[in-house]
Amino acid sequence: MKRLLACTLAMLGAQAAFAMPLTVPQIQTASTQTTRYDCKGGKSVTVLYTNTRNHQSFAALTVDGRKLLFVNVIAGSGAKYVADQYTWWTKGPQANLYDEMAAKDSSPLLADCETRKK
Repeated sequence: MKRLLACTLAMLGAQAAFAMPLTVPQIQTASTQTTRYDCKGGKSVTVLYTNTRNHQSFAALTVDGRKLLFVNVIAGSGAKYVADQYTWWTKGPQANLYDEMAAKDSSPLLADCETRKK
């Protein structure tokens, strides 16, 4: 598939009528998975994970009304994704969303998220 993130961005929806899907012909999608998380405080978030044939990983989710594409970066444990000032960090079925610009003692924006049971 030559449209690496076309399906990712399609899931996120167009923000404007003139928005074009992001395509990177050199990077091919290997798999995608949509996961829904239930978080502390009754919040929930849906994340579309995209893995590529060259072993890169992406996570697409909405933060404060903004549709963002997170890129996987090195982590001591779990899977850590970053976009703008945010970090989405998963460990097994748990995840948290952090604002790296917030005070060091701030709580995560989304805390104690767990994959939704089917």
